[in-house]
Amino acid sequence: IIYDLKGMVKNMNTESTKKRLAIAGCGKLGNILTDAWRSGLLPEYEIVGVLGRDRERAGSMASKAGCPAFETIEELLAVKPDYVAEMASVQLVKDIGEKVLKAGANLVVLSIGAFADEAFYDRIKETARESGTKVHIASGAIGGFDVLRTVSLMGQVKTEMVTHKGPKSLYNTPVFREELLEDTEESEVFDGNTKEAIRLLPTKVNVSVAASLATAGTEKTRFRIFSVPGMEGDDHKITAQIDGVTAVVDIYSRTSDIAAWSVVALLKNLVSPIMF
Repeated sequence: IIYDLKGMVKNMNTESTKKRLAIAGCGKLGNILTDAWRSGLLPEYEIVGVLGRDRERAGSMASKAGCPAFETIEELLAVKPDYVAEMASVQLVKDIGEKVLKAGANLVVLSIGAFADEAFYDRIKETARESGTKVHIASGAIGGFDVLRTVSLMGQVKTEMVTHKGPKSLYNTPVFREELLEDTEESEVFDGNTKEAIRLLPTKVNVSVAASLATAGTEKTRFRIFSVPGMEGDDHKITAQIDGVTAVVDIYSRTSDIAAWSVVALLKNLVSPIMF
């Protein structure tokens, strides 16, 4: 029997240097991340566990990843992940965020609306600082955080965000009105700040929180929402302005898939020798 000792050592070293990734959330977005990993887009990671309340969905996703499925965050953290990627909801971020950081894992957050709660945001920052861990905010459906942060550092920034949505996407929210379905022209359904918006629409405007955290803050970022007849998807336009500089980020997306892919991009960037 001839052993390829160099090859064996090389494979052992490769496996040992991979980052241990856990995924919290086994819905559509969690599956997109899992499929991206399976397709070879994240070769620097191994998926060591998934967390989900629905046993069937969690088991299915875990089977694709070749890892265990867990029902509690304590069980997930016992496998010692380096990163936990949240792919589910604002509530899940609040439920697991501090526990993840205290366990020594870094947290990737997709449901950024959790940070509209300033007390929670402050606790997360302090916990990360004390634990020597990091919270990485995914760009979700927006992006452009680099230029938004840059402008905000240059002076007193004025930030406004305008979102256009189809009326059906506003069903079961406080801003929905039946007449929106009959309108032939766009109608403004909300005008306030980001903090107020996330309180009214906790699952609809995560992107506004991300933009405001990168610039003027949740209370100082004006946020307007328009209902557009027949529109599919969302259009988000952020304007950050100081004297002499205006930055505009405008993204239209017909699908929520871009949010999951922003996590893939973030994870790739974290292990890249050249960071964007």
